[in-house]
Amino acid sequence: MAVKIRLTRGGGKKKPFYRIVVADSESPRDGDFLEVIGTYNPMTEPAKVEVKSDRVSFWLGKGAVPTDTVKHLLKKVSKAA
Repeated sequence: MAVKIRLTRGGGKKKPFYRIVVADSESPRDGDFLEVIGTYNPMTEPAKVEVKSDRVSFWLGKGAVPTDTVKHLLKKVSKAA
């Protein structure tokens, strides 16, 4: 089972809100996931990203692969800390 760290979309029409989740790579975008490890709200100025860094480290240690977008968000969070 390949595991990815990726975004799932929430919110209404033209008001996106994303959760950063750990999911099986074969599940659909808004389908089943293993764990929610953060949120991303692009509608605020500046965009707000919150992550549970201990859980991110845990899943990366287990071999989870972040998508390009999530990798970019994680870099942004690590620079701010």
